[in-house]
Formats: sequence, C-alpha cells, structure tokens
Amino acid sequence: MKLFHSPTSPYARKVVACAITRGIDGQIELLRTDPHVSPPQLLAVNPLSRIPCLVTDDGLSLFDSPVICEYLDTVGDALPLFPSHGAQRWRALKFQALADGIMDAAVGRRMEMGRPREDARDALMARHKAAVERALDVLEADPPHRAADIGSIAVACALGYLDLRFAADTWREGHPKLTAWEVAFAEEPGIARTIPAA
Repeated sequence: MKLFHSPTSPYARKVVACAITRGIDGQIELLRTDPHVSPPQLLAVNPLSRIPCLVTDDGLSLFDSPVICEYLDTVGDALPLFPSHGAQRWRALKFQALADGIMDAAVGRRMEMGRPREDARDALMARHKAAVERALDVLEADPPHRAADIGSIAVACALGYLDLRFAADTWREGHPKLTAWEVAFAEEPGIARTIPAA
C-alpha cells in the first residue's frame, strides 16, 4: 500500500496512527506530498489533490481519513478500531466526527492566518476558533475512553494539531479531564510514534 501524506496533517496522522495501532504500518509506503502544488502523482490517484490518499495493493485509491481508516480496519488480525455495533460503535464514530470537525476548523483557521488581514477573514477565523472551543468543552464534559478506537485516535490527533499550530491558545486551560485523558492516551504507540513536528 502507498499513502500520500504530510507529517503535519492531522488527518494523515490519524491514518498512520491507525495503521500502527493495527500493526500494519510496515505494509504502507509513506509518500511525503504537498497537495497545495497538485503534484501529478497525487492527481493521478486523487482528482481532489487532497491528503491523505491511500492506494491499496490492488490499485484502489481511497481518500478522506475516515474512509481510509475504516479500510485499514479490515487489514490484518488486530482488534477492530471501529466497534461493530451498539453504543460503543456510535460513541467511537461520534468522537471521530467531533475530532474531524476540530481538525477542519483548526486547519481552516491556520490557512486563513497566512492571508492578508481583513474583517471577513478575521470573522471566519473567529468562527473556526469558537467551533474548536465548543468542541473542547464537549470533550471535557465527556472525554473518550482509554481504549484505542477510531474516536480516541481521532481526538488525540486533533489535540496534537492544536498543540502544533495553536500552542499559544493552550487548549488545556479549563480542560483538566481532557488533559488527563490526553496525557494517558499519548502513550499509545500509534500516537507516540506520530507526534508532528513543525
């Protein structure tokens, strides 16, 4: 398998963390890619020019981290990251969606920060920041479980991206339960081995 990725992408980190957690990371060749320049190799497998993008051994191109993670959950014999049914499944998927929303808002805010200042852009950045803050409050009220499932992995990757790009915002302030959860979950191999560097 081949994975088009960037080491600072929280979505790509989620995919790699899932692969490590399932013990199949050795089966994946990482192809460092800048999707913003739309390289031909990426466009050949993903017309959206977005990462992560996984090309399976049989040549199927998969994009969007939830789809890729669910595919990886079918490879190998490790315990599933996606619970099969019941409350555990919906809780894991809820946390994945909440974490992906944090990533969407944080990445959107980060991209806007690099552009010239104007009122409309400032309002959009404030909207993204408020969405992240509301999501953090939800996670503080009900942190993920310690089990390594798709929800926990996604939340850890979202928090890691906030640490990487918005360290001055100190998400930990006012979120002691979420902070304690993150400190404990950071020891999971898939999270510990994928800490992004600027």
